[in-house]
Amino acid sequence: MRINKYIAASGIASRRKADELIKNGNVKVNGNALTEPGYEVSEGDLVEVNGTPVLPPEEKKYLLLNKPVGYITTVKDESGRPTVMDLMGEVEGRVFPVGRLDVNTSGMLIMTNDGDFAYRVAHPKHQLGKTYLVKVRGVVSRGKLDRLRKGVDIGGFITSPAEVEVVKELPKHTVLEITIHEGKNRQVRKMCKAIGCPVEELERIAIGPVKIGRLATGGYRKLTRQEIDALMGKR
Repeated sequence: MRINKYIAASGIASRRKADELIKNGNVKVNGNALTEPGYEVSEGDLVEVNGTPVLPPEEKKYLLLNKPVGYITTVKDESGRPTVMDLMGEVEGRVFPVGRLDVNTSGMLIMTNDGDFAYRVAHPKHQLGKTYLVKVRGVVSRGKLDRLRKGVDIGGFITSPAEVEVVKELPKHTVLEITIHEGKNRQVRKMCKAIGCPVEELERIAIGPVKIGRLATGGYRKLTRQEIDALMGKR
């Protein structure tokens, strides 16, 4: 197997990122640094990335997790806070989260050990929409909705046009459904704050065509082959 594919299949990085690591001398095979991406990994080869051995690729895993509020989206937290990995105790082998949800955001999070798949889902250039159910403070006027739909300044960055629909109007709150195609840190929260309607509750309910459905909070399930293909842009 070609070295960049081997690294991606092991869940370390995408093939593109693996090529960068090789070019920069961060990859060794049997103690020797590689500088070209054409090496074919043989059985018995010891592959290391940044000094850490890369285990042979495992069977691919593609899981959909309904992340609760209060969990950090990371593999390990130095402060000892609960992470999404604490919810994956029954999963054999290594998986990692694709992208991030902040600690106060709940909802759909994909877990995998496939680096190429993770890159395809997470990278903004692939225009895979992320859809959120958002409870904000106050009434959202037509003018404010138009600002969200056209793009708003969230601090030196103008967001791309978003898809925004009003789900429910309450006396002191509004529930919106917002779909964005970017991945800026806390983007939806910053967008709503920019129009004067701070977020009180935030849940991601879909990534591309795949929806979270009625999956219980804290639960997870396998993605179907059709869902995986849809996220990869295959028919």
